[in-house]
Amino acid sequence: MDSLQGFQTANINPSSTTNLNPNFPANLSITTVGTTAGATTNTIPLSAAAASSSSSSSSTSPSTLSRYENQKRRDWNTFGQYLRNHRPPLSLSRCSGAHVLEFLRYLDQFGKTKVHTQLCPFFGHPNPPAPCPCPLRQAWGSLDALIGRLRAAFEEHGGKPEANPFGARAVRLYLREVRDSQAKARGISYEKKKRKRPPHPQPQVPPLPPPHGNQNQ
Repeated sequence: MDSLQGFQTANINPSSTTNLNPNFPANLSITTVGTTAGATTNTIPLSAAAASSSSSSSSTSPSTLSRYENQKRRDWNTFGQYLRNHRPPLSLSRCSGAHVLEFLRYLDQFGKTKVHTQLCPFFGHPNPPAPCPCPLRQAWGSLDALIGRLRAAFEEHGGKPEANPFGARAVRLYLREVRDSQAKARGISYEKKKRKRPPHPQPQVPPLPPPHGNQNQ
């Protein structure tokens, strides 16, 4: 499964990326890992301001934090930078599920997962025998894990669960749609295997005492 290994910064010319959404500049940096064997990491540009901020944050972060906590911190800092780069800039209090969807769709242009279209002869083929011109997208597992970390970070920074834009119904429906469409296009299943529960031991009933006969007085 693909995973967004982290939001990393790099001073790269923003013109080297394609900005699919006019509301967002193409100056973010994110490192993705492909699902196919031999895939290489892909670094996406971020603004120089975010670069200095992220580097200072990573240098001061305690080494005792788990990999998940470090990743969550990087995701949160980069999403905040993404909101500031929005045109017009957005505050976190005004961020809605619709803005989260714009962010996820924006990340698609940096994906490393081949998603076949219905016209492709390899549609539904888990191991295509030849290359095809189908687009690369962010894998569902990557987006699902990213949203989980951002949802947790939002509440850790004082956000109310009922106002969490990362837990909005529109975001959940979008992730479900991505999961189902990619499963069909790639010919794989994202269904979790159900663990077989051990059979419950049958209660042992103690033997009944023999019936009492007529006792002599």
